[in-house]
Amino acid sequence: MTAEETSLRPTAVIAGASGFIGTSLLAPLESWGYQVRTIGRAPTSGAHVSWDDPQAIAAAIDGADLLINFAGRSVGCRYTDSNRRDIWDSRVLTTRTLNDAVRAASAPPRLWINSSTATVYRHAMDRPQTETDGDIGEGFSVDVAKGWEHEFFRGDLPGTRRVALRMAIVLGDGAALNMLATAARFGAGGPQLEGRWFGHTRYRGIGPNASGPRVWRRHELSHGRQRFSWVHIDDVVRAIRFIDDHEEMTGALNVSSPGISDNTTLMAALRRAVRMPIGIPAPRWLLELGMMVLRQESELVLKSRWAYPKRLEEAGFEFRWTDIRAATKSLLR
Repeated sequence: MTAEETSLRPTAVIAGASGFIGTSLLAPLESWGYQVRTIGRAPTSGAHVSWDDPQAIAAAIDGADLLINFAGRSVGCRYTDSNRRDIWDSRVLTTRTLNDAVRAASAPPRLWINSSTATVYRHAMDRPQTETDGDIGEGFSVDVAKGWEHEFFRGDLPGTRRVALRMAIVLGDGAALNMLATAARFGAGGPQLEGRWFGHTRYRGIGPNASGPRVWRRHELSHGRQRFSWVHIDDVVRAIRFIDDHEEMTGALNVSSPGISDNTTLMAALRRAVRMPIGIPAPRWLLELGMMVLRQESELVLKSRWAYPKRLEEAGFEFRWTDIRAATKSLLR
């Protein structure tokens, strides 16, 4: 393609392009006819524009056709005060920077897609949580999600359609699947079981909800049947293309496979995928000890996430990956 042909292509700006999901989008965006510019942590990320340069960010966004933001520090860590602040800042402050740039643009993007999380909903064992009747939860992860979306939808941007992706746990070459698959490979791929544990304050709210007692309410004993909402990375990419093509799609959308799994079924699927015949169950006390060593939080596997993609399905989007066994097999073999 000549330089002149490239210059005629619409521009897509991706923030957080060096991450697992952002990286997966680069080639598809090119194939859809976009020229791609990236925002990231220069110089190590190889991004075109650095978060340290708000003027360059504004210049990149002004005149762009599409803006996609997947910036955010990994939540695969212990929720220390320092990590909690980094998780908040890397989502809320970066989205604020983009909001300011879109607001100031003389030719703002036609569409802005921003990452969010299905963790915004409560621990749900009784019914699925949709965009219209889902119950917002409480605690640190929920407060981050609410602050993230508040900054994204802040103010009136009449020239820009905005869509927040409330994504379930994305299965692909990312940290969540790799951690669980590693446990399965070493024979620790049984269900994770709720139970009593020492109180702590790592899951307390953030911002105005930052204070709290040294407890974390134990969820009901789910016996490994806590729901596991997931989505295949291929369907994430397809959903973004669908949203790009459908101008009626606005607001918050659940991006989660309608084939909801549960923890026991997930771990069994992982054992089959890695060909490990046994899987030792992990009661809460054993899980917490393992998470201390891995520097992770048990919330990843103990919270019952039951997000359902009502709006995408009603709009006609069809998920290709709805069976957790087929999805894990395809990704791990």
